[in-house]
Amino acid sequence: MLLSLTIKNYALIRDLAVDFTQGLSIITGETGAGKSILLGGLSLVLGKRADTALVYDKGNKCVVEARFGVKQYGLQPLFEKEDLDYDDELILRREILPNGKSRAFVNDTPTNLNVLSAISSRIIDIHSQHETLQLADSSYQFNIVDSIAGNEELLSGYAQGMEEMKRLEKELGQLHEKEAQALRDHDYNQFIFQELEDADLEIDEQ
Repeated sequence: MLLSLTIKNYALIRDLAVDFTQGLSIITGETGAGKSILLGGLSLVLGKRADTALVYDKGNKCVVEARFGVKQYGLQPLFEKEDLDYDDELILRREILPNGKSRAFVNDTPTNLNVLSAISSRIIDIHSQHETLQLADSSYQFNIVDSIAGNEELLSGYAQGMEEMKRLEKELGQLHEKEAQALRDHDYNQFIFQELEDADLEIDEQ
């Protein structure tokens, strides 16, 4: 659940902080009031590509920060996979620097846009005009079914088992590579040994 949104130096916004209470929140206004700017800022912390043209003051960095309550979202396995510290309150932050570079943070830990997108796709959906909910996406359907069935503990156990299997497969692959290298070394050493045997060298012979 989105708890708050802070936007600084973005589009027409110098400094804005919005707190959302539990339940339904509606933002209304005439065309040009800035509703889409709020969504644009939120999209940045969800992993959208940064556009320096939208920075209000080109001499200062643009900062967008969103705070979420994620206790019920089962994100712990994803955070472990990405080596991130998990907390029931999630803070996503995006910065656009004056030189055009962009930085992303998850709970104050620097990360990349792929990780940011992977996390945000699990906690929020933005649907603009002419966009439809991804009901045809099988993963989305499974998430709904698992959520209703209360499969969080089962999924967590499965994910841990899958990670362990991948680790063991990687370890097995490394052992196969070592075995193949050992066989190659053995063949080479056997060849050299046979060459020396065939040469039938004697003491002091050069």
